[in-house]
Amino acid sequence: MRIGIDLGGTKIEIIALDAQGQILHRQRTATPAGDYRATVQTIYELVSTTEQLLGKQGSVGIGIPGALSPASGVVKNANSTCLIGQPLDKDLQQALSRPVRISNDANCFAVSEAIDGAAAHANVVFGVILGTGVGGGIVINGQPLTGPNAIAGEWGHNPLPWPDTSEQQSDCYCGRFGCIETWLSGPGLSAAHHARFGKSLSAKEIVTLSEQGDAAATKSLERYEDRLARSLASVINILDPNVIVLGGGLSNISRLYQNVPKLWSKYIFSDRVDTRLVENLHGDSSGVRGAAWLWPNQ
Repeated sequence: MRIGIDLGGTKIEIIALDAQGQILHRQRTATPAGDYRATVQTIYELVSTTEQLLGKQGSVGIGIPGALSPASGVVKNANSTCLIGQPLDKDLQQALSRPVRISNDANCFAVSEAIDGAAAHANVVFGVILGTGVGGGIVINGQPLTGPNAIAGEWGHNPLPWPDTSEQQSDCYCGRFGCIETWLSGPGLSAAHHARFGKSLSAKEIVTLSEQGDAAATKSLERYEDRLARSLASVINILDPNVIVLGGGLSNISRLYQNVPKLWSKYIFSDRVDTRLVENLHGDSSGVRGAAWLWPNQ
């Protein structure tokens, strides 16, 4: 049995999978706000309750909104700030009396979709999160690639490729400016629409208006698609994945899957492009399922 935990800023989810990936148990609870010790205790209680209910012990994998630093062994780059600087893996291993595996939540998303999701059995998968932020994860032969700095797949904090003179770069929370995240996140789409048309709309409102025939909203989506195509083309030029899977709230924009591959070819250094762009299969369950799959078949 594999146990996966998705540690988010507002909720903690646990799932137990059998050897075939079928769900045995699933539960959600609120994340203790800003309290690291209470977070560790909550995870311990969720695992204990799950194992008591099912009558067996499982391996434990955890997806977090950050990464374990290979240099220091503590959490870095986490938007749940109470995790930063904490030895989360060691504290959970002590609490649970067993090894645990921890990976970035975007990596877990990519693992889930590569194992038994929309990119099942593909050799090289790039998993993309397009939501309030922009993240990415790389999976090779079913295993997440983290790299010596634990930042593999962090494409959202590279600059937007092939910018034109009309694209005014914005400051990013990371301290730089012009990052892909400032263009392709939900807030980035909203900001670009406001800058061009002077209207403050959410990403969801822009999509709805476009579907209703609004010309300005449609133009904003067309610009978004071109920026996404450029950004993914730069990934394909480096990684050459078999499949790119989109997740996060903006992955629900159905027109992306037809339009972006039509646009990216002119930016890709190849006579033809066989990389597939697909929507995720498991939705918001991908992260927690991928955490469970951090322990592969032995």
